[in-house]
Amino acid sequence: MQGSVGYNLGFAAAVCLACAVVVSSAAVALADRQDRNALLDKQKNVLLALGLAEDGESLDEAAVAERFAPIDLVVISLATGEVDPAVDASTYDQRAASIAPDTSEPATENDARVLRVPHHALVYELRDDAGALDGVVLPVEGLGLWGTLYGFVALEGDLRTVRGLTFYEHKETPGLGGEVDNPGWKALWPGRLAFDDSLAPTVSVVKGVAGSVTEAPYEVDGLSGATITSRGVTNLVRYWLGGDGFGPYLDRLRGEA
Repeated sequence: MQGSVGYNLGFAAAVCLACAVVVSSAAVALADRQDRNALLDKQKNVLLALGLAEDGESLDEAAVAERFAPIDLVVISLATGEVDPAVDASTYDQRAASIAPDTSEPATENDARVLRVPHHALVYELRDDAGALDGVVLPVEGLGLWGTLYGFVALEGDLRTVRGLTFYEHKETPGLGGEVDNPGWKALWPGRLAFDDSLAPTVSVVKGVAGSVTEAPYEVDGLSGATITSRGVTNLVRYWLGGDGFGPYLDRLRGEA
């Protein structure tokens, strides 16, 4: 009986070890592909925010690369808004930097519930053949109902008009807060004004129906049954467009215009 127990334990241990090796090997083998897919998804969302791709459009890696080619990746200092050429934009991981103590700092208290702010941020600039700014895409994040929403807000070259908004990761309830992914709701954002006449971030997601761009230039329809998510989107967009976010960068660009 003792031999039987020992055999069973040994066999179970061998099976567990074999499974662990298989799982570990698969994870290592698929890591590069997962990283490529994550990058591809972000690039698609940048294109969506800029209006260079449509929701539901099937784009392979080559098509994304072709449309993404005119977009410049730029790493800036959030504190000054200046470009930092010492940081490689092609490899910079802003999300990782935002949680590392040596590459981020605690955020001041804010409604978006952002806890830490990275020293640097990766932005996407679209310029015309003459070098004039046609649009800019800014990464945004903030707390919704169930967790952090991660996405992009795009501004027109005037740096005041919203060009698009998209989220690539969130934990909101499908059919309620999850409607931040709904193409119909996202289509309400282009043309809204992100800033008032004094350049204070003003755009907001209101409760109920806001109306057309002409009727309500600073407001977007609320998400039905998702008041907290709607408020979260307002808070995160205003935070990142403000002085603690991309305010210094946007001010620099306005000064160069």
